[in-house]
Amino acid sequence: MTYAAPVAQLRFALAAIADLPSLYGKSAFADFTPDLTDAILEEGGKFAAEVLAPLNRSGDVEGAHLENGVVRLPKGFDDAYRKFVEAGWNGVTGSTEFGGQGLPHTIGVALQELWQSANMAFGLCPILSQGAIEALSAHGTPEQKKTYLPKLISGVWTGTMNLTEPQAGSDVGALKTKALKQQDGTYKIAGTKIFITWGEHEAAENIIHLVLARLPTAPPGTRGISLFLVPKVLVKPDGTLGARNDLRCVGLEHKLGIHASPTAVMSYGDNGGATGYLIGAENKGMAAMFTMMNAARLNVGVQGVAIAERAFQQACAFAHERRQGKPYGLQHESTEMMPIIFHPDVRRMLWTMKALTEAGRAICLATAMAIDRARHGETPAERAAAKAREELFTPLAKAWSTDAGVEAASIGVQVHGGMGFIEETGAAQHYRDARILPIYEGTNGIQAIDLVGRKLALENGDAVRRHLNDVRETAAACERDPALASIGKELARAASAADSATTWLQEHMRANRPNDGLAGATPYLKMMGLLTGAHLLARGALVARLRLAKGAADKAFLDTRVAVAQFFAEQLLPQGEALLGPITRGAAGPFALEGDALSR
Repeated sequence: MTYAAPVAQLRFALAAIADLPSLYGKSAFADFTPDLTDAILEEGGKFAAEVLAPLNRSGDVEGAHLENGVVRLPKGFDDAYRKFVEAGWNGVTGSTEFGGQGLPHTIGVALQELWQSANMAFGLCPILSQGAIEALSAHGTPEQKKTYLPKLISGVWTGTMNLTEPQAGSDVGALKTKALKQQDGTYKIAGTKIFITWGEHEAAENIIHLVLARLPTAPPGTRGISLFLVPKVLVKPDGTLGARNDLRCVGLEHKLGIHASPTAVMSYGDNGGATGYLIGAENKGMAAMFTMMNAARLNVGVQGVAIAERAFQQACAFAHERRQGKPYGLQHESTEMMPIIFHPDVRRMLWTMKALTEAGRAICLATAMAIDRARHGETPAERAAAKAREELFTPLAKAWSTDAGVEAASIGVQVHGGMGFIEETGAAQHYRDARILPIYEGTNGIQAIDLVGRKLALENGDAVRRHLNDVRETAAACERDPALASIGKELARAASAADSATTWLQEHMRANRPNDGLAGATPYLKMMGLLTGAHLLARGALVARLRLAKGAADKAFLDTRVAVAQFFAEQLLPQGEALLGPITRGAAGPFALEGDALSR
């Protein structure tokens, strides 16, 4: 199955929904222009389609292997990574101070969709490096930045996050990896980490592991966590590579999907302790960890969009080719079977996949744009408002978009029918690859807890209220256009339900009744994801209608943007209103039985 980069859709979403043009010519991006955006998307699309996509299926079949302590990537992956680095793709958003191109984060997110859609197992590598770059940029010493950032930004070295341990899981406060300070100011690291994505490979000269560990005198729980930089190969004072550090990959996880991505079990300190360097202050590793996690959460959300796009493209092509039966009412008009695209339920499935994809794309790009404005806004007030929007949108981008990716990939299997359950068609790979995404970087349940437990209280509740007001403004604008009136009506109803749910949750959380609030957290996140996706697609539809009124040449493309927004608002958004009851019923249901009674 070939992959066609959705360059036109990305270009429209960036301009009409995320408002990327507002960054052109700004002081932070003086050389950033529409022509540059177009060139980046076109060339990125070619690289994704021509270099990465052809390796997706073969990489899944061959997988990564551990041979005598060395991880071997599937055929073609090492060469693809070399080309990726040589083309400069790893450094598009990196700081110019350390050799990057200094372009907006939003452009990087758009490119991430292309890499992940073409080959998610490959695309995981630059995502992990980006997390290491973010952590070092925010918390590293000047010397650490000078030594490591140029190589990480260029991609000559890759990075990882080492958080999880067998007994800890999402509870990082339970980690047992030890760090012992040495007289020269370095630390000896000893312990085992699991689920380390791209934890060992030969594609890069060096791997920079960011490892959470605990000092002997550290307080218990998350208050006693420190973050350390532990290179695979030690770096000499002059920047050249020295001896191999005391760390090794002792196994690769056998996973449901992403087989080409080496998910390593890492052992540190088998021979006296791996040399590590403290990032930030002792016992303050959680702040640095969340810097990595927040960067990764948005990128994982983009992976959900990417898988949905890839699954949709394959399902749509199959539906045009596969001939089976005839639509109801036409059984007696011809003896020839028709492509299944003519069956109403197949069309419903394809529309659902497309709508989920475009809504997730809009949410992720809007979140990325909030990050750019939070960092580079021209006034303190603009930066503060954008930061609140970023924090509110991040759990939606991560959780709603990855759930949508799994749903779209599952529907893609359904479109294929029995052939979708057969590995040779490739539809099953998208579903298997997608299933990790709701688990990565804080499970989607944790994202829902974060949304209800932290984000609804931002600015004393004003951040979420501003968002709901934005939705109402979009609804009103749609209702003024007869062609978009149904979108406006559905948005207004959904916003009213979300307002009621938000008020109920805020009141119960403030009243110190967390179980009541958190019992409805996941349905609330789904409600807000549906609302936000519909709102952003409606904004795009308003722009499309304006361009059509001016006689735009790309009428068919713009008509599709309007139709997708309408389908989402009329067919998917009403699910959110139905969640008001589950959100506000409190903890009585989940806690109706005590002890082990639920298993009886």
